[in-house]
This record gives sequence, C-alpha cells and structure tokens, in this order.
Amino acid sequence: MDIFVSGSLAYDRIMNFEGRFADHILPDKIHILNVCFTVNGMQERFGGTAGNIAYALALLGEKPTVLSCIGHDHAQYFSWLRENDINTDTVRIVGEEFTASAYITTDLSDNQITGFNPGAMKYSSGYTFDGVTPSECIGIVAPGNLNDMCDYCRIYKEKGIRYIFDPGQSLTAWETERLRGCIDGATILISNDYELEIIQKTLNLDREELLDLTGNVITTKAEHGSVVFSSEGEAVIPAIEPEKVSDPTGAGDAYRGGLIKGLTLGKNIVQSALMGSLCASYAVACHGTQEYRFDLEQFMERLDDIKMG
Repeated sequence: MDIFVSGSLAYDRIMNFEGRFADHILPDKIHILNVCFTVNGMQERFGGTAGNIAYALALLGEKPTVLSCIGHDHAQYFSWLRENDINTDTVRIVGEEFTASAYITTDLSDNQITGFNPGAMKYSSGYTFDGVTPSECIGIVAPGNLNDMCDYCRIYKEKGIRYIFDPGQSLTAWETERLRGCIDGATILISNDYELEIIQKTLNLDREELLDLTGNVITTKAEHGSVVFSSEGEAVIPAIEPEKVSDPTGAGDAYRGGLIKGLTLGKNIVQSALMGSLCASYAVACHGTQEYRFDLEQFMERLDDIKMG
C-alpha cells in the first residue's frame, strides 16, 4: 500500500529544565511575562511531523512517501533518512532557506515550551499524485505547510483516497472554514485532548457533531492512553507502559505511525490504535523523536500479548 506522509521535516533542539515552569510564572503578571529558564544542555535531533511518522513506519516495515520541504542544510537529514530506508526523492529542497527548527524545553512535569522557525516549511511541497490507485493508498496530513495541508486534503477527497487529518500544533493558524473543510471527509481526525477542545471551540461543534464531518475521532491523552470515538461508540485504548520514561517528545507521531501500520494491515481502528499506543511506548523511552528502535517481529509478538481491558 502507498502511504503518503505530509508534514514538516525539522531539526529538533531538545532541552530539559530541572524545575517546573509554573513555579516561575506569576499569573497576575502574565501580561508582562519575561522569564528565562536555564537548561541542562541541548541535544540536536532529527524531527518534524513527517520525518517522525515516516521513521515509525520504516521501523514497522513500510516505505512511506514523504511530502515536505527541507532547507539548504539538508545533507545530514537526508543521510539519516536514507540510512533508515526512507526515500527522499519526493522532498523538495528550498535552497534559500534553513530547514525548519524546533527549540523544545521540557520541565519536570513534562510540560513543554516550543519555539519554532518554519524555514523551508513556508513553501509548498507541490507533490502530484499521478498514476496512483486510490484504493491502495492512505495519507496522513500532519502539521506542516498550511497550503499543503489544505491542498492534500482536497486532493485526497477528489481522488477517493482515505486520509487522516492531524492539525496538531498548526491549529492557531487556521480559519474556521478551512479547518472544517479539511476535517470534512477525513477518515480519521486525530488530536490530543487539548487540541480537540480548540477544534470544537473553533467549529462550535461537540464531539458527536464532529462525526457528521469525519468517520472517526481519536483523542490521545499521553500516559492515560487514547480514546477512539465513532458511530459505533467509544473505545478506550490503554497506554502501554514503556521500559522507562525519558522524553515525551514525538510519542504522538510514533502513535500515528503505528495507527497507519495497523490500517494498512486491514486491522480495525481499535486494533490499529492499540498498535499506535505500543509504538508510542518505545518513543517515550528515548530522548529525541527518532532515536528508538525495535525489531518488527518482537513488536508484533508484544502486540499479541496485550490484553484490552
């Protein structure tokens, strides 16, 4: 099956703050906020939503098509992708820009503050879907270039390709009707619980009304698992306990990779979401979003051992 992954490619600069943000922010002075958090070093990792999801899918034995843009500093990232058997031919190089960069600081409560420079992500990747067989395709539209997100949702609907819509961190940039248009016709709308509230408030719809637009609503809830909501009702997907908790960054993208893998195997959405939960458990055990590894055979054996409550 052809898997199209659109979103961002980015260098993540990951930092940890050995305290809690809330202890240093005065609620009555939020209008003149001026704080500095001293971190204990920085690690540079490969990231971005498209890169992270594609990486998870590669570990799961798939060969996703990445639809994204990257800057003139792409050599190191391309080398990494190719090392992991991910094709870079469909990634557009924007020579006059840096690759998108995220500066992520995590505190002891796993709260995060992120600064993001879009760089090459400001440009559309411009992929055309000539010659594809819609019934043998699935796409995920993850946070990235906003025009790409709208265009790919439209193209998927026109061609009859099922797709997952994942607005994520891009939500603050959406106009109401554009957001509604992308959700309308999606096979799955996926977000965390905070993002779901933003979506519902923006569209003035409750969760049940969202199902008039999309077939399924998946809400991820970090260590509390996830919830699949469809016309058939609600299913709670447990979080799979990791070997250790090192870094939550990228767990959501790993979840999406596992979810897509399940769908390509013909599993139902609940079984696929459980695969997502298992994949996410590997991601949180490592610092960085593309640092975890697993053997596919052992992954599937572990999946078989998981019992739903």
